[in-house]
Amino acid sequence: MNSKERLWSIGITTSIAIIAILAVFPLFSLFISSLMPSSDLMRSGITLSIPFDKLSLNNYTYIFSEAGNYWDWYINSLIISAVTIVLCLFFSSMVGYALAVYEFKGNRFIFILVLLILMIPFEILMLPLYQFMIKIQMVDTYLAVILPMMVAPVAVFFFRQYASGLPKDLMESARMDGCTEYGIFFRIMAPLMLPSFSAMAILQGLSSWNNFLWPLVVLRSNSMFTLPVGMATLLTPYGNNYDVLIAGSVMTVLPVIILFLFFQRFFIEGLTVGGVKG
Repeated sequence: MNSKERLWSIGITTSIAIIAILAVFPLFSLFISSLMPSSDLMRSGITLSIPFDKLSLNNYTYIFSEAGNYWDWYINSLIISAVTIVLCLFFSSMVGYALAVYEFKGNRFIFILVLLILMIPFEILMLPLYQFMIKIQMVDTYLAVILPMMVAPVAVFFFRQYASGLPKDLMESARMDGCTEYGIFFRIMAPLMLPSFSAMAILQGLSSWNNFLWPLVVLRSNSMFTLPVGMATLLTPYGNNYDVLIAGSVMTVLPVIILFLFFQRFFIEGLTVGGVKG
């Protein structure tokens, strides 16, 4: 490597390191703030200096021992997010796969509908969805939050683009061996689509975990709230429970980090391949 290439490599590495530090800094500040008493945090705010003499685990002790509602919200979010991810990946992948590999009447029309739905803000659909939930008596239940998210247009589009690049010869060989269409999908094509499943698991998991507006509309009882809705109730004109709010926010980030670390090896591959095929 000559001097010019070495300087270029050092510059790229330095730039990436600076971007990484800037990305991690908010998480670091949040963690340090969660170790401070809420009174000191409100008085001094978030600063670059670390007051080591004021750091303690009292806020975490509080949420583990006394903040009962917080753990109800946490469990609700875990259940809703996990079920939403599984159902969304299952149904969206099947729809996207069918649109990509089968030629049938109305195929292009259905795909255009998927693209049109992508352009419609969820806020426009929220009122008829809420009326539908009232009619089927599912308000204030897990299903009320999960049902509208079972098939995501962005996931259908993503799986359709990814499946368009799969080798069709494998399907013909499987059919000659007597494999059914469901067998072809689950036993042959689905394993090939693993990177796309991983990428969508992260994106849909983030979307479900951070979803605030729809759970706020359909969930009514305090024990059924998800984390975003429950944490928002801690901010009131009469006082703010920052002991739970700051430390709880740190605990809220952990599942997202774990989800990304678990699927990161497939994440970039799934996004790049799904974005250029088709």
